[in-house]
Amino acid sequence: MTEPLNAIDAIKQRSSTRAYLDQPVGRELITTLLDTARYAPSGVNIQPWQVAVVTGKTKRLLGERIIAARDSGATENPDYAYYPSEWREPYKQRRKATGLALYSALKISREDRDKQREAWYRNYRFFDAPVGLVYFIDSDLSQGAWIDMGLFLQSVMVAAQSLGLATCPQAALAEYPDIVRETLGYSSDKQVVCGMALGYADPDHPVNSYRTEREPVESFTQWFE
Repeated sequence: MTEPLNAIDAIKQRSSTRAYLDQPVGRELITTLLDTARYAPSGVNIQPWQVAVVTGKTKRLLGERIIAARDSGATENPDYAYYPSEWREPYKQRRKATGLALYSALKISREDRDKQREAWYRNYRFFDAPVGLVYFIDSDLSQGAWIDMGLFLQSVMVAAQSLGLATCPQAALAEYPDIVRETLGYSSDKQVVCGMALGYADPDHPVNSYRTEREPVESFTQWFE
C-alpha cells in the first residue's frame, strides 16, 4: 500500500468517482476506514451513524429492486427532502453546470433520454464499485444529528482517499427507502440518509476526468474584527 496522503491533500484530491476497477476491497481495509471515521465529532458524543456494508449478491439485488420500482413508475418516497422544491440562483446555475459537465464527459446529448436514464441507473448499482455503503440514522433524532452524520460521511471519504480508494456519495440511494430497508433488514424507524460507492477508481474512464468548480473563499466568507 502506498503512503497515506495527509488530510489537506486527501480533501483536495477527493472527487465523486463514477467508474471503478474490477478490484475487490478487503473487509480489513473497510474496517480501517470505518474505524477512522468513528472519531468524527458529534453533539454530546451521540454518534448517530449506522452503516450497512453491501457487496456481492446483496448489492446486485438492492440495485435491481430499485431499478424495477423506478421502471414500474413507483413514486419516490425519500425519508427527507435533499433538494429544494424550487431552485434559485446561484444554486440553480451550479446544478445545471454540474449536470452538463457530467453528460459531456459521458458524451451524452441533452436529447438522448435513453442514455441519460442508463447513466442515472448506474447510481443504483453503486457505479459498479465492489462495495456499497448505506447510511442510516434513527428517525427520532433532530437536525443536529444530521450535521454529525455529514461529518462522519466526510471522514469516511477523506480516509478512503488517503488510502488510495475512491468514493461517491449518493443521495439517489435514498429515493426508495422502503426498498432499502426491506432488502437489508432494517426497521422502519431507521431513516436512509444516502449510499456511497467505494472502490478503486478507473483512471481511464472519461467520467472520472471531469471536475466541478469550487467557489473562492472570498465569495462565501466575511471577516469581522
